[in-house]
Amino acid sequence: MVGFDAKKYGATVEELLIPRRVAPLDPGRPNVSVRALLQALSENPDFLGKPIRDKLMANACISGLWLYHDFLEESHAVSQEISSSAGSYWHGILHRREPDFPNSGYWFRRVGNFATFDELKQAAISILGEDPPEWSRFMLGEKRWDPFAFIDLCERALGGNVNAIPICQRIAQIEWELLFDYCYRAAVGYE
Repeated sequence: MVGFDAKKYGATVEELLIPRRVAPLDPGRPNVSVRALLQALSENPDFLGKPIRDKLMANACISGLWLYHDFLEESHAVSQEISSSAGSYWHGILHRREPDFPNSGYWFRRVGNFATFDELKQAAISILGEDPPEWSRFMLGEKRWDPFAFIDLCERALGGNVNAIPICQRIAQIEWELLFDYCYRAAVGYE
């Protein structure tokens, strides 16, 4: 994914994605200025600006948007009703942010090898740069993206054991963007 273009998701979603927010590693603080808009989207089946072909994936987008604006309870209520790997992925991110790391791991085990993992791995390599910090090398040594290693890294960063919060936030932001784009394309049949 070369750059994240919020415009391709329709005017209403674009309004929620601009300005671009930094993905927190913790619960964050709900962006109450968009609560009414998020609630309206949750009740409007055509919120994506295009006809919805897959209602579960549209709900996955809604879960992601609630999470983007730090409404963890609302995101949780939606994601726990989505019986797919995408729903489990949103659920896993949410629990990682609570932070409830063991529960996050449970949901990532349900995700399996997700379609966006290769691109996320490449993005993480790019973020870490030519001379990655020693604490990140375990992540880079894996052949595929390891969501469990990322959970562990976020836990260590939040616990003050490694100075990794800014890097974890950048990776988490890309992770959110890749997952949202995947869910959006599946929801509306967009290629």
